[in-house]
Amino acid sequence: MTSLSLQPTLAQRLQRRLRRQWGLWRLKDPAFAPLFEPPPPHEWVSLDCETTGLNVRQDEIVSIGAVRIVGNRLMTSERLELLVRPQRGISPESVRIHRLRERDVAAGLSPEDAARRLLHFIGSRPLVGYYLEFDVAMLNRLVRPLLGQGLPQPQIEVSALYYDHKFRQLMPYQQHDNADIDLRFATLMADLDLPLRDAHDALNDAVMAGLAFIKLRALLAR
Repeated sequence: MTSLSLQPTLAQRLQRRLRRQWGLWRLKDPAFAPLFEPPPPHEWVSLDCETTGLNVRQDEIVSIGAVRIVGNRLMTSERLELLVRPQRGISPESVRIHRLRERDVAAGLSPEDAARRLLHFIGSRPLVGYYLEFDVAMLNRLVRPLLGQGLPQPQIEVSALYYDHKFRQLMPYQQHDNADIDLRFATLMADLDLPLRDAHDALNDAVMAGLAFIKLRALLAR
């Protein structure tokens, strides 16, 4: 689970600067150099992917949803919703989850075109998501041929922020490494009093993760 401090320390800022310099040195295509610039202040991108399965080595992305966050506002007018044409078929089990059939994605973008559009949309903004590690691992398979490396943006895990929020509410005798905190998405959204959309839709999931991030930022800043 990958998280990011809401108020980065000097050491973290220096580490990011070194990471940017190293990323630029390894960059395969100079056209993507803007990905390594300092991000616009107080901006993020919440994203989610739907896939043919959960195997990050073999399964494929069939849809990508992303939406920009500016300050405490979710910019639903600045969103990205892509269908991606997989190279192999979609199993009935996957269709039952995300409701995307082979005919639905037959006219979708190629993986390379989808990766280019997503990178342009994100820019250098940090990424926000719920169990983002899986989505990033899937996206990195599309991105590496273009960049010569994985996604360079910092990543903020919503479930980690929620854990920190709930941990602070525990009594001192309850605060230990194995504290029992329910991190299921439906539980998180209900506890934060946020609306649930239809799940397993990439854009809906990105919107919900973005709303949770905005709410948790405010709660953790108190």
